[in-house]
Amino acid sequence: MIKSILIANRGEIACRIIKTSKKLGIKSSVIYSSEDENSLAVQMADHAFFLESKDGEKKEYLDTDQIISIALKNKIEAIHPGYGFLSENANFAKLVEDNGIKFIGPPYTAIKIMGDKIISKKHAKNSGVSTIPGVQDEIKSFEDAVKASKKIGFPLMIKASAGGGGKGMRIVYEEKELNDKFTSAKNEAKASFGDSRVFIEKFIEDPHHIEIQIIGDQFGNYLHLGERDCSIQRRNQKIIEESPSPFINSKIRNLMADQAILLAKSVEYFSAGTVEFIVDKNKDFYFLEMNTRLQVEHPVTELVSGIDLVELMIRISSKEKLKMKQNEISFEGCAMEARIYAEDPARDFMPSAGRLVKYNPPKQTSKKSEIIRNDTGVFEGSIISLHYDPMISKLCAWSKNRDLTIDLLNTAINSFEIEGIKNNLSFLSVILMNKSFRKGNFSTKFLEKEYPNAYQNYSLNNAELQKLSAAVLALYKNYEYLTTDNYYEFAQSEVIENKYFVDTSLNQFHLDWNFNDEIHEIKGNKNKVFKIKILHFSFSEPIELKINSEKLKFWCRKVTDGFYVRWNGFEGNIKIYPSHLSSYFTIVPRKSNINNSKEIVSPMPGLLVSLDIGIGDKIEVGQRLCAIEAMKMENVIYSERSGIIKSINFKLGDIMSDGDTILEFV
Repeated sequence: MIKSILIANRGEIACRIIKTSKKLGIKSSVIYSSEDENSLAVQMADHAFFLESKDGEKKEYLDTDQIISIALKNKIEAIHPGYGFLSENANFAKLVEDNGIKFIGPPYTAIKIMGDKIISKKHAKNSGVSTIPGVQDEIKSFEDAVKASKKIGFPLMIKASAGGGGKGMRIVYEEKELNDKFTSAKNEAKASFGDSRVFIEKFIEDPHHIEIQIIGDQFGNYLHLGERDCSIQRRNQKIIEESPSPFINSKIRNLMADQAILLAKSVEYFSAGTVEFIVDKNKDFYFLEMNTRLQVEHPVTELVSGIDLVELMIRISSKEKLKMKQNEISFEGCAMEARIYAEDPARDFMPSAGRLVKYNPPKQTSKKSEIIRNDTGVFEGSIISLHYDPMISKLCAWSKNRDLTIDLLNTAINSFEIEGIKNNLSFLSVILMNKSFRKGNFSTKFLEKEYPNAYQNYSLNNAELQKLSAAVLALYKNYEYLTTDNYYEFAQSEVIENKYFVDTSLNQFHLDWNFNDEIHEIKGNKNKVFKIKILHFSFSEPIELKINSEKLKFWCRKVTDGFYVRWNGFEGNIKIYPSHLSSYFTIVPRKSNINNSKEIVSPMPGLLVSLDIGIGDKIEVGQRLCAIEAMKMENVIYSERSGIIKSINFKLGDIMSDGDTILEFV
C-alpha cells in the first residue's frame, strides 16, 4: 500500500482525497497558492507546500516542474491529481512516472488517447463504439468551422479537445452565431486547459447525458459501477446528478456498460474512469467522451454502491487486484448531488467572488434510511476567488427511492445558509420542486424549456405563498413573545393584534391569527386554516416548524417589519403589518425595473479578454460588446439597447472590479 500522497489540486476534491488517505493511514500532502494559504485542505493535510506564482500569472496548479520538485524533495511516494487542472494531462502523468513517483490514475498512454476529445472520438469509432456524427479533426480557423457546419448541419456543438467540465463548449443553432461562439470556445479552452484546440460535432437535441463509471486494475480486471444521469446542466456544465437514471432501464445500462468496458480495454486502462454517452429520445446512445480521472459527481456512485472510489484508485496504483466481481456489486436506493455554486442564476449564472460571510451547511447524517453528505473545501470566512472554479460544495442525499431523495435534498438545501456572495441555492430548490423534474421528464434542454425567460421570473404559486406567509406570521408572533415575561398571558391578551396584512412582494395576504395550547392557528383566503407548531426557533440555525401535517425547515433572518426567508425557491423579504395599514399599499407605487442606463458595467470581477467595438461605433440590440474571463469561464456581454459608443474605459488585459463602468454610449 502507498504510504504518502501529494494531492496536486485544491478545494473540495483535495479535502475529499485527504479523508480517504486518513482512513487508510496514508500521509497526505497538498500544494497551495497564495490565495489558498488558509484553505480547508491546507488545514486538513499532514503537510502543505507553497506554490510560487511565475510572471504574475495564476497558473500555479499547472506548474508541473514545481509540483514534481516538491514530491521528490519530500520523498512523497504518489501523486493524486483530483479533477481539473493536470488530471487529464498525459505529459504530467508520464513526468510523474518518469521521476519514479506513482501516478494515482490511469496510464499516461490511455490519457493521451482518451483524454484528448479529438483522438478519443476516432479511437472509439474504430473500436466499435457508437459515436456522434461530426468532424473529428481539429477546427483551426473560422473558415474551417464554416466548412464543417455545412457538412454536419445545424445545430452543432463546438467542443474543447483538451478538457471537460462544460468549459470551451458552445451550441450553435445558426450560421450567424458561428464566429462569436467559435471565438469564445477557443478562448475559454485556452484559459481553462492551456490548449485552444476545438472540434465540431452534430448537436443531438433533447438528449439525456448519461455516464458509466468503470474501474479497472493493472491485471486486466474490469467492473462497472452503474450509471449517473447528469442531464440537468447550465452552460453545458452539470449542476444536478443522480444515480440511477430515471430514463434508462437495466438492459440499456448493461449495453452502455459493455461499450464502456470495451473502450477501456482497448487502451489497457486501469484506475477509475467515466465513459459519457448522449442518449436520444429513442434511447439510442452515442459515445461523448471518456474522463480519465475521478469525476466531480463520483459521490452519487459511492452512495448507491457503498464503494469508496478514491480508495480503489489508491489500491490499484499500489498494484492490488480488484477483490470483487461484477455479480457481487449491487446498487441500492437513489442518490442525488446538487452543486452549490458562487454565481447569480438571475444574471445568466454570472460567477460571484468574495468572502463567505456566513457558511452554515446542513448537518451531515448517515442512517439506514437516509444519508446527507456535503463535500466542500470552504468554511465560514473563506474567500471565493475569481481565479478558480466557483463551486462551493457538493450537497448529496441518498434514500430508498427517488421521491424521498428529492425531498431529503430539498430540505437540506432549505437549511443551507450562505451569505456574502451570490449563490444558486434557491435555483437548485426550484429545480427539485419542478413537476417535470420530479416525474423524470427532462433532458439537457430542461432549463431552457422550463425557464425560457430566465430564473428571475420564477415564483411560488399562491397556495404555497400563503402557506409560507402563515408560517412567517407564526414566527413573527413567536418573536414578539421573546420580549414578554408570560408567554401564555401575552397570547391571550385582548389588546393583541389578531388581523394582519402580509406582503411577500409577489402577493399580499390578509391573515387572522390565534394561539391556543402552543399552536398558532392562522386563517387565510377561502377560510384556509394553518395550524402551526414551532419546533425550533433560532437565527443561528435552521427554523423548524410543523404546519398542519407537514414539516418545514428553512433559514431566515430578522429584517425591518418582518423576515428575510429562503424556502423552496422563494428568496426575499416577507413583511408583516396590522391589517388596517393594508390600504396604504394601494397608493404606494412598486419600484420600477426599467433600466435606462447608458453605461455597460462589469457584472463581476474579471479579466477583459475581448473588446469587440470601438469609440464611435453604432451598436444594435443583441450585439456582442466584450467578454470577461472569471473563474476560468468566458462571460460575453451583449448590448441591451442601440446607440453609439461614446467612451471605452478599459483595454484588453485589464482586471476589472464588480460594477466598474466598461463603456458608455449615447
